[in-house]
Amino acid sequence: MSTTPEFGSQRSDEDEWDIVSSVGYTALLVAGWRALHALGPHPLVRDEYAKDFIAASQDPYLADVLANPGTGDDETAFPRLYGVQTRFFDEFFQSASDAGVRQAVIVAAGLDTRAYRLEWLDGTTIYEIDLPKVLEFKAHVLGQQGAEPKAHRSEVAADLRTDWSRELEAAGFDTEIPSAWSVEGILPYLTDDAQNTLFTRISGLSAPGSRIAVGALGSRLDRVQLEALETDHPGVNKSGEVDFSALTYEPASDPAERLAAHGWVVEPVRNTLELQAGYGMTPPDVDVKIDNVMHSQYITATR
Repeated sequence: MSTTPEFGSQRSDEDEWDIVSSVGYTALLVAGWRALHALGPHPLVRDEYAKDFIAASQDPYLADVLANPGTGDDETAFPRLYGVQTRFFDEFFQSASDAGVRQAVIVAAGLDTRAYRLEWLDGTTIYEIDLPKVLEFKAHVLGQQGAEPKAHRSEVAADLRTDWSRELEAAGFDTEIPSAWSVEGILPYLTDDAQNTLFTRISGLSAPGSRIAVGALGSRLDRVQLEALETDHPGVNKSGEVDFSALTYEPASDPAERLAAHGWVVEPVRNTLELQAGYGMTPPDVDVKIDNVMHSQYITATR
């Protein structure tokens, strides 16, 4: 497996990736941050499989970061913030499950392990949508670890830029019963038109009583901003050679407004600093600065 991510070229409408290139590498990077967060003294979540993905990828940068984790507020900033994000989506699915929703869809699932980590109602099916190479890598690693999902897990190999709804329904998704959807961190990597199509498809598939959670640490972070931040906060950059500005698009519309336009009842939108406060945390100065640059947004809504 290649250990050199490719980030030099700009995105195109039909570009492809695996787990160590382009957008796919960001899933590996976030897994690395979850693994780092689990090493801290008071983690908000524990993803015990995250470190296994890093080991299997043989990525030298992330392997070194895990072997030499920092302990200060600056060095642990991104792992901490992704711990907050992970907790938000964990609680969303747990709440939906507690309410009796037995159908979950993880959009752009990447290296998400909620099917293996969370407690689900009996009879729940979890659909994970992502590109075939990403799903294959995850299945291989979790298989090696002997991991067993805690609910029925169904892989949906599809590109979100195509009509993936056909593959989802073919996998058994039932449009007549409520579902819980997560759209975690993917919107910045989709064009404005692709985002609108995504919400249109989700809305068309969602029965009354369905729920959705949408969120990301930020809409965009370019290398210049990150370098400026690192000047005042040495060690904050835990993204290696990733140039997010080459992978993401400038947002044109607000996802909360899009959901409302599609008939969803949107709850008050929160940012990562507000989530931290709700978890009894006082955000360090570096977290405040990151959010001022990235403009995090976490949304829940019901159908």
